[in-house]
Amino acid sequence: MSVQIIGRKREQGQLKDVVASGHAEFVVVYGRRRVGKTFLINQFFSNHFTFKYTGLAQKSKEMQLLAFHQALNQQGNLSYPIPKNWMEAFSALRNLIENATDKRKVVFIDELPFMDTPRSGMVTALEQFWNDWGSTREDLILIVCGSATSWITHKILQNHGGLHNRLTARIRLHPFTLAECREYMHNQNMGYDDRTIADCYMIMGGIPYYLSLLERGKSLAQNVDTLFFSRDGYLADEYEQLYASLFSNPEGYVKVVEALSKKNRGLTRDEIVKATGLANSGALTRVLQDLESCDFIRIYRGYGNKERMAIYQLIDSFTLFYHHFIRQYGQSDKPVWIHLLNTPRYNSWSGYAFEQLCLYHSRQIEHKLGISGILTEVFGWTSSKKMPQGAQIDLVIRRADRIVNVCEMKYSDGPYVLTHQYEEKLHERIRIFREENHIRGAITLVMVTPYGVDNVASHSLVWNEVTLKDLFVGV
Repeated sequence: MSVQIIGRKREQGQLKDVVASGHAEFVVVYGRRRVGKTFLINQFFSNHFTFKYTGLAQKSKEMQLLAFHQALNQQGNLSYPIPKNWMEAFSALRNLIENATDKRKVVFIDELPFMDTPRSGMVTALEQFWNDWGSTREDLILIVCGSATSWITHKILQNHGGLHNRLTARIRLHPFTLAECREYMHNQNMGYDDRTIADCYMIMGGIPYYLSLLERGKSLAQNVDTLFFSRDGYLADEYEQLYASLFSNPEGYVKVVEALSKKNRGLTRDEIVKATGLANSGALTRVLQDLESCDFIRIYRGYGNKERMAIYQLIDSFTLFYHHFIRQYGQSDKPVWIHLLNTPRYNSWSGYAFEQLCLYHSRQIEHKLGISGILTEVFGWTSSKKMPQGAQIDLVIRRADRIVNVCEMKYSDGPYVLTHQYEEKLHERIRIFREENHIRGAITLVMVTPYGVDNVASHSLVWNEVTLKDLFVGV
């Protein structure tokens, strides 16, 4: 019996279109490690494939070819000789497909990047297999997948050789939204309420594999201690494995995310160069693009700034959690996380983590504001003036109807108490924002909090409220 697929409505729609197309399809599925790529393909096709192979991590060309040979014989019921190279291997795969009786022949090659060992010629053989034969087969669906997102991006998606413009579909899997996390939690009978699910999201993000490790009957704090801080915890060494699996030379990537973890507002490219010591070159461009494609960072323009002033901000919840806590406290035989709750360090982290949760759900914020059908642009803004405490807005929504929404995000255990003193500070921040950007239209303040603003009617500056309930809406 197949397992229910949580969420992924758009991606399932893409796969349905592929199956129904009636012509040859070359599909690439990509996204960060643990996001559920393999699970989606296996479950959508109910594990029924004409041929399936998974590349071997850190194995030689000879071992890869031997494993591919074994898969051919097991799934084709034929006696293929061990291929000497990838040209012979794909030729044998062609023979297997020609002898298959499936109406729609689905070939799934998982962890394709692992197969591309040094000087293996695998990509060239794949190009020849598809261009010379596969693309002519109206009954063939070739699906390739892999966690090494940088390899997928540069060898497949941006291929300038034989695979250029050969893909017929690309499916990028993003982390779950809050709504999808709630659906998953309820499906697993975890018994967590929305606030607990949001707290979990602030630690793990919407990564399905991480969620699958939560034990029913344990509180979130107990699960966090077990997974991250206990000796031999399942996710104790996840950080190192995560970046090593995604990027062939992870050192530069780790330097960038480490630098970004220290600056909540994010950094410009020049600031990243200064903080990391990396050269301001095409290699850095590739690092930043790869991190963005894996949903580790977001790239946004500061309001009123040119494209060269793009800001790079770390948004991956797990990476943020690692740098704030796991890296410092490590593993222990005693509870760690339970004792960190409500400490100043926790409060500082939770405020920022909640902001990132809100930024990831900007579509839900727009839905609550009733502007989903209006063309919008999303920015961040930092004042150019040197001020004692500075002036910064993390989320600015500029609308085509000439209204600008300024979003203030605050994390609290109950209704947020907006003092008149802080309201005056917000008023001054908006005034500076208006003056620096020469805005003539309306600027409205939107408060985004877990449970709303206490006595909001007494605060004339607040035009709209968005609560945690609104962020759980599936849009």
